[in-house]
Amino acid sequence: MKRIVLIFLSLLVVGCSQEKEIVVDTTDPYIWLEEVEGVDALNWVKEQNEITKSRYAESDSFAKTYDELLEEYQSNDRIPYAYVMGGEMYNFWRDEKNVRGLWRKTSIESYQTDNPVWETVLDIDELAKKEEQNWVYKGVDCLAPDFQRCLLRLSYGGKDAVVVREFDLVNKAFVDDGFNTPESKQYLGWLNENQIMVATDFGEGSMNESGYPREVRVWSRGEPLSEATTIFEGTYEKIFSFPFSSVRPDGNHFGVIEGPTFFTKVLYLMNGDELVKLDLPLRMDVNGTFQGALILSLDQDWKGYTSGSLVAVNIEDALNQNITDDSIELIFTPTDKRFLRSVGIAEDEIYVNILDNINGKILHFEKVGPNWKESEIRSFGNAALSISSVDQWSDHVFINAESFTEPSALYYANESKDFKKIKSLPEKFAPEKYNVEQLYATSADGTSIPYFQVSNSDMEKNSMNPTLLYGYGGFQISQTPSYLGSFARQWLDSGGVYVIANIRGGGEFGPKWHQSALKENRQRAYDDFIAVAETLISENITSSNHLGIRGGSNGGLLVGAVVTQRPDLFNAVICAVPLLDMYRYDKLLAGASWVDEYGDPDNPDEWSFISKYSPYQNVFADKSYPEIYFYTSTKDDRVHPGHARKMAKKMLDQGHKVIYYENVEGGHSAAANLKQSAYMTTLQIEYLKDKLHD
Repeated sequence: MKRIVLIFLSLLVVGCSQEKEIVVDTTDPYIWLEEVEGVDALNWVKEQNEITKSRYAESDSFAKTYDELLEEYQSNDRIPYAYVMGGEMYNFWRDEKNVRGLWRKTSIESYQTDNPVWETVLDIDELAKKEEQNWVYKGVDCLAPDFQRCLLRLSYGGKDAVVVREFDLVNKAFVDDGFNTPESKQYLGWLNENQIMVATDFGEGSMNESGYPREVRVWSRGEPLSEATTIFEGTYEKIFSFPFSSVRPDGNHFGVIEGPTFFTKVLYLMNGDELVKLDLPLRMDVNGTFQGALILSLDQDWKGYTSGSLVAVNIEDALNQNITDDSIELIFTPTDKRFLRSVGIAEDEIYVNILDNINGKILHFEKVGPNWKESEIRSFGNAALSISSVDQWSDHVFINAESFTEPSALYYANESKDFKKIKSLPEKFAPEKYNVEQLYATSADGTSIPYFQVSNSDMEKNSMNPTLLYGYGGFQISQTPSYLGSFARQWLDSGGVYVIANIRGGGEFGPKWHQSALKENRQRAYDDFIAVAETLISENITSSNHLGIRGGSNGGLLVGAVVTQRPDLFNAVICAVPLLDMYRYDKLLAGASWVDEYGDPDNPDEWSFISKYSPYQNVFADKSYPEIYFYTSTKDDRVHPGHARKMAKKMLDQGHKVIYYENVEGGHSAAANLKQSAYMTTLQIEYLKDKLHD
């Protein structure tokens, strides 16, 4: 433990200056709360949970809200989103009867009807009961083109760490002597029916500082996992080493993606028996392969192509270390308002989901001779579009359309590209009931920050409206319009206003929007959020007594930093599965992987700027704060529950009031099933009503 003293020059009066000492205390008497399953820690958690439940979970209001939320979460009128695999549609479904869920399938023709005929592939509830484990389904990877063998991922209670089991899709049964691995944060990819690439915990020294695998091995059927052949070994300091597997009608490509940092990647491809390091930009994403080319989205300028572009790079030239101007083809380039969001690669075409002033649109690209032909998928009403599913072995494509006030609808097209609506969510409210506006606030450095404001159509600007402001602002993740769900509607129908801030650090305006708030510039994201809050007050939408903020994970750090800097602005704070102790974040679980986002607290120069906003080190007994609601999960193995635990305990001991709740399972989502989701959401709604309504 130590105390770090930061010195900076501060003007005291006009014309003179002197040194002022700022003391950042990094001693930590609450480190015992980092023992996830520690007896003392869990006893403290149980005590806080009981206090919170007795305060909010025993009222008629709670019961009514919970029932309404659960009914919608489990409703059969939800769209059963599915993906194409082997000419059939696969879906994972949870409802009142199937709490843990069903992995099921139907035909493409049946899926387009109002009542598809589903065939159960695997019942997770039955499996959990049989094996006496609280299994949470985490997805599946099946071997193309036959799709008869799959690698199925199961988690204990919702953790990121999973158990992988080989599954026979024909016989609907696990393969007893197949490719089965013990629990780990791990990643696997098929080579062929009898070989896979696997990055997992192979024993001492095989995991990196971030808790991810650093070795990739080829594992042949029938041999022990320990004897799998190592093809790649990263260093302890690197962030990840993942298998890369692209199996398509136009060719197969295999290799390894190494992450030197969270936002940089190095691709190695197999060339015969040799693993070749490709000369590609570090800041990029590999979206897949297509007709002999790598499809890359660039997060930096490279060879004359601007950051945010989508390009195709000839694979043979890359393997031969001979990438020339002729080796690269431009597919998409950004503009001032249009930015790349995601890419879907079908058999003969590529779909690109873009954000146009934060509203989703989809571009369609086909290779015609040496050129790429672009067309824009028509809009359906006023709804924003996103890619729901594409199939690399066909040209089936599914597109989702929705807005804040238009229900989600699913559209389907095959080779004809004649899109038709096949499913839609029932209208939950009359669109005219709510008013949606895209507005702007001015941040401390003059940057214009957009935000969406949703209110009741008859809202009056009287500074009295209970208002909830949500933000994230990190990791190039965008906050976009979506149909108002039960949480938002519950809040709006109680007279509230719901606001989403598109602050820097996100991806709403491309890589530069994200990169402008990294490391020493992190405060910009917090200034942006504060600017939106101040604008809501200055525009007489609300007042500090009626303004609350909400954020989770990196968003939990956001609201934690903002409330410690400007506690006068807010009367409610929901701080979910948060990072808060930025002095130790890189020592806890996956924290070391985020140093590229926040900086390294072990580097004195970088700790000097981290220390200024780290919430855990900047909460003090002599300041006044709103009663913050912290919640997390014991099973969160991504962001350590110790962050929320320690911050809550410290504030309680300083004499502040806080509310704390920790779900025993659920992983980073803090909920392992729909009932837990409804419970956790209802607690938040009751807290907000308590704090922000008169």
